[in-house]
Amino acid sequence: MHAARSTLTLAATTALAGLAVLILAATVVAAPLVGGADEQPSITDRETLVIGVNDDRPGLALKGPDGSLKGFDIDVATYVAGRLGVAPKDLTFKPLSSQRNERERALRDGKVDMVIATYSITPERKAEVTFAGPYYVAHQDILVRQGDRSISGVRDLRGKRLCWVGGSNSWRRVTEERKVPAVLDPKPAPSYAKCVEQLADGKLDAVSTDDLILAGYAAVPGSGVTVVNAPFSDERYGIGLRKGDVNGCREVNRILTGMYQNGAAETLLDQWFSTSGLDIAITVPQFEGCS
Repeated sequence: MHAARSTLTLAATTALAGLAVLILAATVVAAPLVGGADEQPSITDRETLVIGVNDDRPGLALKGPDGSLKGFDIDVATYVAGRLGVAPKDLTFKPLSSQRNERERALRDGKVDMVIATYSITPERKAEVTFAGPYYVAHQDILVRQGDRSISGVRDLRGKRLCWVGGSNSWRRVTEERKVPAVLDPKPAPSYAKCVEQLADGKLDAVSTDDLILAGYAAVPGSGVTVVNAPFSDERYGIGLRKGDVNGCREVNRILTGMYQNGAAETLLDQWFSTSGLDIAITVPQFEGCS
């Protein structure tokens, strides 16, 4: 009798010990999911924010003589930050270029918390960045001199002198994707600002890139240029977050929905682009899934 009881006791003790090991293992595995030591905070937990932006694009984000940045992207950044509980005095804007991977590196290395810089959502970038938004769906369009009726669409660029900028793929959508034989200079222009200058001076016939970028130049008083309103691509401008910040992404999407529903987005778009000739979209964009 005692031998049988001892055997049962030993078996029960062994089973309980095994169960304890399993529970401990499950706890170790599950711990990072609920707050591991390596988990980085979401933007929703921040009292200050550093936001990566452009600083050379009229209407979107342009540095003024006093060093301040103004434009639609800057206003969107300030709006989103405010709804996250971060006051303008606690915001820092960090200029970033559009050079390959600079914005991705800045997010990955923690140099910025968000990127709001005409940052198109692409499958390649989504592998490295969590995107909220888009906060606006731009389209590639065409900029011409005011009064020029010879260009009403991308096919009319055949034989026309088209500006192209080093590092940009916009010209490829014309000459390679749509097989329109526009005339390109042997050397690229250093910037779209230079393209617009040459267009206004009659040295070029057209500039083609994202419509909000073109609209910003066209809205400058006395620019002498206008947007054709002949869109032929979708450019979904997202708000870049650190990869994996799903909570932050969902909160920013909620804020952007409110920005369109309460009329703030329309007000800002009208403020910066109403004189450009561009037909502005004011409906809530279809958001990407947060991942």
